[in-house]
Amino acid sequence: MALATTGSGPRRGAALRLLAVVAVLLGALFGGAAPAFAHAALTGSDPAQGSVVDHAPEQVSLTFSEGVAMGDDSIRVLDPKGKRVDRGKLRDLCSGGVVKYAAGLPPGLGDGTYTVAWQAVSADSHPVSGAFTFSIGAPSKTSAAVPQQEAGGGPVGALYGIARYLAYAGFILLAGGAAFVVGCRPAAAGVRSVQRLVVYGWAVLTGSTLAMVLLRGAYTASGKLSDVLDFGLLQQALLTKPGAALVSRLLLLAAAAVFIAVLFGAFARAHEEGDGSAPGEDTRRRKDLTLGLGGGGVIVAAGLATTWAMAEHASTGLQPAVAMPVDVLHLLAVATWLGGLAALVVSLYWGPAVERSAVRRFSRIAFGAVLVLVATGIYQSWRQVGSWTALTGTSYGRLLLLKAGLVVVLVGIASVSRRWTARLADAEDSVTDADADRDADAEADAGADAEADAETGTGTEPEDVSRETSAPAADPARAVQLARQQAALRTARTKRIRDADPERCGLRRSVLAEVSVAAVLLAVTTVLTATEPARTEEAVKATEQSASVGRPQVLTIPFDTGGPHGKGTARIDLDPGRSSGGNALRLRIADPSGRTRDVPEVKVSFTLKDKKLGPLPVVPRHVGKGHWSADRVRLPVPGRWQLTLLVRTSDIDQVTEFRNVKIG
Repeated sequence: MALATTGSGPRRGAALRLLAVVAVLLGALFGGAAPAFAHAALTGSDPAQGSVVDHAPEQVSLTFSEGVAMGDDSIRVLDPKGKRVDRGKLRDLCSGGVVKYAAGLPPGLGDGTYTVAWQAVSADSHPVSGAFTFSIGAPSKTSAAVPQQEAGGGPVGALYGIARYLAYAGFILLAGGAAFVVGCRPAAAGVRSVQRLVVYGWAVLTGSTLAMVLLRGAYTASGKLSDVLDFGLLQQALLTKPGAALVSRLLLLAAAAVFIAVLFGAFARAHEEGDGSAPGEDTRRRKDLTLGLGGGGVIVAAGLATTWAMAEHASTGLQPAVAMPVDVLHLLAVATWLGGLAALVVSLYWGPAVERSAVRRFSRIAFGAVLVLVATGIYQSWRQVGSWTALTGTSYGRLLLLKAGLVVVLVGIASVSRRWTARLADAEDSVTDADADRDADAEADAGADAEADAETGTGTEPEDVSRETSAPAADPARAVQLARQQAALRTARTKRIRDADPERCGLRRSVLAEVSVAAVLLAVTTVLTATEPARTEEAVKATEQSASVGRPQVLTIPFDTGGPHGKGTARIDLDPGRSSGGNALRLRIADPSGRTRDVPEVKVSFTLKDKKLGPLPVVPRHVGKGHWSADRVRLPVPGRWQLTLLVRTSDIDQVTEFRNVKIG
């Protein structure tokens, strides 16, 4: 039962199918790439977003859900005219597990609306940015320009995402293909298709890592292609933990190049038949090379996997000391399984016969890799998700469910492959004899065809073929024609043998299906590593809810009734600003100079249009000059309510103003 090289048509068809799968995945996942998903999240600020404070604060502080890297320009405070007013020095206020940074402000800032623009790199290497406003005294118009391009987005973000996918794919082909050769089929070290697979994996991983190094500065700063050649940004990026991980990966790839040279050099020659060595010496040499390459390969592969673990999800959050080794094991298991599949499929389609023993060894190793993959995946899922509701209520959870479904499909197809493996002949010798018989039949048929060609004058006589192959051809054109005829005969023979072997045909199809699903799985995994963990998303939601519940609402509303002395400002305080229980409402009316004044009448009401509630009237009582109050103001449900304020300054002059207020 021989499986040799197939014709160019089948080779192109299989290659095109694989390329089509990869191209569709890349287009679907990265073609319309949006800004990269945030990992660290802003959980609080002082002053709070949208708040109005009476006096200028001494600083603006930001609190994050996890560790971030920030510089002096990471927090910028802009006045209503767009001028930067912060001192330009960042203060690290992190303590007790709270990640907090602040930018100092000068004294004497005037009233108006100020804009805070911030940018950082989360501990798992992904850039985050945002902006919010607060007001001093009263809100005002602002002309502050905030960058529209988020860090990690734009064309640089899309290219960086593609490079991340290719880096994962290259690592899987490199590590898994080499493991297949050393652990399952040493004879594959001399197979050209397997050599190309491993070398291409190394080249893809090296090229994508270099691309990520060049893109890193622009990726974390602005997302603009014009900043890719900014060596100042590149230098800053390389000094961070993710930058150091990429540089370390390049150094390890140099060691991997030496490993590949030995694998396809000395190791391949040691496993060639008839190399002239003594039997005992040859066995010892093979054993030493296998042990050396096995140990060295594990070290290099583990080192490469660590460059991901030290700069992504595993390096931050819950139990990083446990999560990083688990992540390394997870990556190695994925590479062993999926990379070995890729090596098996190229061996089945392009190369000499694949031994039944090699297929069975890979089947056992792949089964162990799947067990490790499931165990480490369960731990990682618990660590990043944390609750059942987060599985369906967050983007990370839904992607994780999709990944788990793909793994189940992949395991199902793998079980089919195992059944095809079990159907292979039990005796290698009988398989070899059957192959020899088929080869003899094929040679006889080829000889008959050649004789028929000779009789009709369209081919080369067998003795001519023998003579021309033993001596240089006088006519180069005739030599080319002869070579084509011989290649056609070999192709017909191997195709006939392959088609007469239904077990190995079924195995090839099932393994190809596994590789196709594995490409989808890899793409989903790449997106998953760039998505905010469910624990972080749930923590941010809880923080926002707790912040919104019990947060006093302060509204400053300018008005003009149009009559004499009709201009002024109304300030409304609603405390604690929640739906459960009652709220205390305080109202102050002031003239344009800021002095309190009385007016004949004020009325307040609340309406929640989404739920068709209201208007709910509030009649405040006059408690002093320019001051009104109302207790036990009940707003039955949380939401964005519309506050209606009526101010009457004379018998005929009045105005109604509308504002939105968020009730927790």
